[in-house]
Amino acid sequence: MTETRTAGGEMDERHPLITPRRVKFDWSGTPLHWIPGEPVATHFINTLHLLLPAGERWFVRVYKQTLPLIGEDDPRLRAEVKGFMGQEAVHAYSHQGVLDRQMLERGLDPRPLTRRIEWLFTAILGDRPPLPLISRRRWLNLRIGIIAGIEHYTAVLGQWILDAGELDAAGADPTMMDLLRWHGAEEVEHRSVAFDVYEYVSGAYWRRFVTFFIGVLALPLAAYAGAAYLCARDPELHGVRPRIRDYRRAVRRGLLPSNRFMIAAARRYLRRDYHPSGECSTRKALDYLATSPAAQAAATGRPA
Repeated sequence: MTETRTAGGEMDERHPLITPRRVKFDWSGTPLHWIPGEPVATHFINTLHLLLPAGERWFVRVYKQTLPLIGEDDPRLRAEVKGFMGQEAVHAYSHQGVLDRQMLERGLDPRPLTRRIEWLFTAILGDRPPLPLISRRRWLNLRIGIIAGIEHYTAVLGQWILDAGELDAAGADPTMMDLLRWHGAEEVEHRSVAFDVYEYVSGAYWRRFVTFFIGVLALPLAAYAGAAYLCARDPELHGVRPRIRDYRRAVRRGLLPSNRFMIAAARRYLRRDYHPSGECSTRKALDYLATSPAAQAAATGRPA
């Protein structure tokens, strides 16, 4: 086990082996608005469930093409990529369960939007380069760079959800919180893999800079579009639209990360000396995974 120093200066241990945890969740008792009295904040977070199944399946497809490029000179990175792919596949399946059961069975149909999202990842970001002047290898490098930037944000958001005690105080549904925190903890756990792959395969700073903005500029647009769609289709809201003041109020309550938080994370990623080992806390992630009902049930083979 190796050690790295976190941004806060503490010594943080790197997990020796990244392995998928075959978790399962029972959504029968989770209400549609799982943050009581906060339907708009609920749907802002629910945007993750819209994006992640298609997005994380795309990660796996891209990394299947990337794995042969990682030589036998770095067996640890090859093993971490395989563990990363396994974890991302379980993430996709678990968030798909929210769409299929927690939402659809309560009268909110996400499928018209998720079909468009799936098209985006398979057609626009698929294996075929969008322009004939871009070779397949350059297109692969660009997609690897996009994934590295997205994984930076999934890690810092994973740390945020681990620390978001305000959601518990607001009465957020414990099953949904376990899904989000289990996922967030695994994002913290494997936070260095995508960046290390990018550095191994490409490593160009200019490409890291460009691909970060390709991936990340879409995040606030996707979050608002997803929340607007869910609010409009929500059978209990009768066409309510999310407003900026709804977002700001949720931020003040600690129910959503702030714009300042997101911008600060972007600035750290764009430093030339950036490495994900300086972000987040592996120890805190593993401490949560040691108590997560779903993760512990998966480890022991007992139902959650």
